[in-house]
Amino acid sequence: MTSQTTLLEHYAALDSAAVSDALDALGLPPGQAGFLPVWGTPKIAGFAVTVQLEPYTPGPSGAHIGATAVADANSSNVIVVANDGRTDVSCWGGLLSLGASLNGVRGVVADGACRDVHEAREIGFPVFAKGRIPATARGRLQQRSTGEPVQLGGVTVTPGDLVLADETGVVVVPGGHLEEVLERAQGVAAREQAIAADLRAGVALHEAMRDARLAGITEEH
Repeated sequence: MTSQTTLLEHYAALDSAAVSDALDALGLPPGQAGFLPVWGTPKIAGFAVTVQLEPYTPGPSGAHIGATAVADANSSNVIVVANDGRTDVSCWGGLLSLGASLNGVRGVVADGACRDVHEAREIGFPVFAKGRIPATARGRLQQRSTGEPVQLGGVTVTPGDLVLADETGVVVVPGGHLEEVLERAQGVAAREQAIAADLRAGVALHEAMRDARLAGITEEH
């Protein structure tokens, strides 16, 4: 069995499109749209630590949003914040980015909006979100749970699933399929690199990109 460290290294060398194609080939949910880096073009791959948010209701104050996840996460993790895609309120901010960065966390993917983008950029902490907004979560959101399955777009994320995010989008690899998805994705990447090499060598596009080759089908001539 491949170690977690080696798996992360291999996935970090891939892009979201190759992993999405591999998920498709195995009948698993493909990549998700709408999650974009809020600064630069970072790429992250790590095991999910999850946070579920919900609308605020008056009552005794609980844990600060995201603080438990930051405390639980380490250098192998990506924090996933589930906020039902809301972009009218921030669900991640600068102090959370700083705390996560100091813990070595690889980044955050928020199904919602974030704020304090300049602070994340200044410390080099990758944040992927569906929008940016200055409006605080205080009095608008509260934390429902940490470490439970959550919905990220149209995909369920369970703690320990692998999350890869880049400037194209986000993919979630179920924990029980890490090695087979990796093998497929590496095959996809290798085929596309070979096709690109052929194109640069003068092979016609329609020949280089024939369907059987893209699908990884062995052809007999």
